[in-house]
Amino acid sequence: MKVLFIHPHGSNWLGSQKDISSVFNLMPPLGMMSIAAVLEQNGIEVELIDCYGTIVTPEELVKQILHNPPDVIGFSCTTSSFLQGNHIATLIKERRPEIITVFGGAHACTIGAPLLDSFPDIDYLVIGEGEQTMLELVQSGFRNVEAIAGAACRINGTGTLTAPRDLIRNLDELPFPAYHLLPNFPKRYNLPLFSYPTAPNTSIISSRGCPYSCSYCDRSVFSSGFRFNSPEYIIEHIAMLNRDYGIRHVFFYDDLFTFDRKRVARFCELKEQKALKVTYNCIARLEHVDGELLGLLKRSGCWQVNFGIESGDPEVLKQHRKFFGLDQVGMKLKMVKDAGMRVKGLFMVGLPGEDEAAIRRTIDYALSLPLDEINVTKFTPFPGAPIYKTIREHGEFEEKWELMNCLNFVFIPSGMTKEQLESLYDEFIRRFYHRRHINLGYAKMLWKSPHSFITFLRNLPEILAFALKQKW
Repeated sequence: MKVLFIHPHGSNWLGSQKDISSVFNLMPPLGMMSIAAVLEQNGIEVELIDCYGTIVTPEELVKQILHNPPDVIGFSCTTSSFLQGNHIATLIKERRPEIITVFGGAHACTIGAPLLDSFPDIDYLVIGEGEQTMLELVQSGFRNVEAIAGAACRINGTGTLTAPRDLIRNLDELPFPAYHLLPNFPKRYNLPLFSYPTAPNTSIISSRGCPYSCSYCDRSVFSSGFRFNSPEYIIEHIAMLNRDYGIRHVFFYDDLFTFDRKRVARFCELKEQKALKVTYNCIARLEHVDGELLGLLKRSGCWQVNFGIESGDPEVLKQHRKFFGLDQVGMKLKMVKDAGMRVKGLFMVGLPGEDEAAIRRTIDYALSLPLDEINVTKFTPFPGAPIYKTIREHGEFEEKWELMNCLNFVFIPSGMTKEQLESLYDEFIRRFYHRRHINLGYAKMLWKSPHSFITFLRNLPEILAFALKQKW
């Protein structure tokens, strides 16, 4: 049985403009690649198409697929890419109805079996972690699916969930993701500009789950526990990427890379011992940061640490996440800088409970912190997030799935307008980056991150067009 995996792109949030987001920040679809690796390990023929890495229309894609059709097509979709994935499935079914379509990913996991009632061209869903469930579905030939845990199928014409699938306890049992299935890896893939010192580079996920319960986070795929690869496995993973693909820098895309201190300490120790010439970035929570940990990270090659700060208004923060005193944040970030690493702050605009004054407090607060760069997203109430259940009590929610990608204001807090939010968002970006010391920091990237500058100059016309459109 031949299986094809597709990672749909979704709608272009820039309208008629080139989507520069996928030029300056394109990471491989690791979840889908992990499932593909497990299938290959068990002798199943697998192909993979990442529509972010290979830009193609749905019609062109279907023509390409049907030239050498698979038996099964697996789609991994976010909320914003789900409708395009379904459109591709419909085009496939119109021409070759015998091809089996299976959907997984965040959107399938959050909506669940009702998707089968509303979208007839989807045959099955994979709910939760997909490696073992997809393997069993393929090996069974999709017979007696109701007996396979972690799936959804139609029983008497109605979408029905099977039994829950147990979480994978030992993540080291999984093979490394199937990077070789990406035809342009690593050349086509790149971390965010100026967020790495060298290229080629890529991302790694070395843990699953999160024990925290922030209102805006969707935990429907990996649940709320915390499981992780061993330090030995991570070192082998990095060594393979360096040896086979020339990777020189990685970004640990884990929500909580530093959560288990013993794991981090052992990883740093091993990396020093192995003298792996690969630097890295990670995401940390402020609670986990101290001088000893930062010393370990720096000595083992950490280049940048990202922190989810989200808001500079204490009352807004208390509503949405575990509160960490704002007066301590600057001190912690300065410790990272003093240890010799860059610091990136992650913020949101448009959270429930925010008004203009609260957002301005966040902007002023961000400008007061020792940050090298920021990432500001537009709050999006995803179906799997706790806040989704009561979101309409807090303002207006336009639930258009194709726009739910953190790049559009689909939710407007009570008392605000979309125009206000867009104006404040643009002001946030403009005020942060239009400062002399920030610009000097980017000038230093000529020698600290030369690949970023080359990519920046190569795409300068698109950047200027985008900046003018956003009035930055």
